[in-house]
Amino acid sequence: MSAVASFSALGTTAVVAVAEPETLPAATAAVERELAAVDLACSRFRDDSELAAVNRAAGAAVQVGPLLLEALRVALAAAAATDGLVDPTVGRTLRLAGYDRTFRLVAARDPEGFELRFDRVPGWRVVELDEERSRVRVPAGTELDLGATAKALAADRAAAASYEAAGCGVLVSLGGDVAVVGEAPSGGWAVRIADDHAAPLDTPGPTVALTVGGLASSGTAVRRWRAGGTELHHVVDPRTGRPAVTPWRTVTVAAATCVDANVAGTASVVLGADAPAWLEERRLPARLAPAAGEPVCVAGWPAEAA
Repeated sequence: MSAVASFSALGTTAVVAVAEPETLPAATAAVERELAAVDLACSRFRDDSELAAVNRAAGAAVQVGPLLLEALRVALAAAAATDGLVDPTVGRTLRLAGYDRTFRLVAARDPEGFELRFDRVPGWRVVELDEERSRVRVPAGTELDLGATAKALAADRAAAASYEAAGCGVLVSLGGDVAVVGEAPSGGWAVRIADDHAAPLDTPGPTVALTVGGLASSGTAVRRWRAGGTELHHVVDPRTGRPAVTPWRTVTVAAATCVDANVAGTASVVLGADAPAWLEERRLPARLAPAAGEPVCVAGWPAEAA
């Protein structure tokens, strides 16, 4: 019989599940330590984070720790793998569009008091990462945002840390970004698919069984805010520097890791109508839910009962 704990972290809800209940305290403590370290390294909203120091450096090289170094390596690999559809240099345009603080504060702000602007996305190739010296440099005026990869990386790392602490199968979910390590319970870990990870348990939606790897959802339905008379969401199309124009409300992908799943989901939102073929080509099981109409399931994602 499994056991579950949840707590707030990284601006969302962290869930830890273990296959052996007596290991839950140790597993949860390991996840809490990992998430605290990720927040200090990668947060765009903490003045004392390493990422904030990189964004403030005005073109100078900055020495960074191993965790931010890994997060930047992952973000740049994601950009290369998606031909720039998922790009860490969207930070400035996100900030100018109003996503300049934790989302809870963004959503609570008076939309009439904010001047909406966008900016060109410089592109991931401008990031200079010197892994040998643990240094990173971005040109003056370029701001990094690791939202498309850092939370998923945190889920993967936290799941590995909790497995090491617990010694049994574990699941870690960070706002719906899910990673599993070790032997799953009989029948797999049950994961319900919804637009909002915080939705009540009786909210309609399919449930899938996850035994290995990762699962992640990307979408435009939840992290939305207004600036004047304009409604915005947080998934930026790097080709335009603006929120992606997409038919998809939520895209959920299963992959070998949570990072891989989240990168594919974000790229699919940006790709729009081309996403199903892109996912099929990469053999990534996915469920694409449009704003209206029935979901599209590809690459072996389980068909839903009528």
